[in-house]
Amino acid sequence: MLIKIYEANPNPHEIHRVIETLRDGGTIIFPTDTVYAFGCSLFNKDGVEYISRIKKKDLRRSQLSFVCESISQISEYTNLDDNTFKLIKKNLPGPFTFILNGNHRLPKLFKDKKTVGVRMPKNNIALTIVHELGNPLMTSSIFYHNNSLEYIVDPELIEEKYGHLVDLVIDGGPGGYIPSTIVDCTGDEPVIVRQGAGELVY
Repeated sequence: MLIKIYEANPNPHEIHRVIETLRDGGTIIFPTDTVYAFGCSLFNKDGVEYISRIKKKDLRRSQLSFVCESISQISEYTNLDDNTFKLIKKNLPGPFTFILNGNHRLPKLFKDKKTVGVRMPKNNIALTIVHELGNPLMTSSIFYHNNSLEYIVDPELIEEKYGHLVDLVIDGGPGGYIPSTIVDCTGDEPVIVRQGAGELVY
């Protein structure tokens, strides 16, 4: 099902529909500041496993990522030293995935993972969903098709191609096609693992 939500002024009624879907164990496709993404509540074990299956990811080996609404929320689930805190504060919200050391507050599904990917996109729809849900949103970008870019950026075509896989597809306007910049902050110095849409400010 495709629902329209305007980023400038998200309709509370439509946001409520999304939150109810997520709390009922559902999965969604939602806009970010880069590529549209699959999502479910971080604490929805079945949902996380389902999204991993449709993305053909091995949960034991894959890097799991989630969306937070604030740096304060990021710090609830990760261990941030002063330098990393300053770095992410300069760059978030924005088109970055920061690889950070997780902590004991992460769901049991993450117990074998020392590191997690964290996003805080500059997209009011995504941040509003996380805020209203009350916890982070597990995220994984939709599939790439080199010869059909429109199936990445056009919400109606995204719904046509992937709508049968999820409970809701949110039309938040045209999406991007350049993925986030991935920055590994688990070592002594930050390392750019993948250069994407974001230009890191040190």
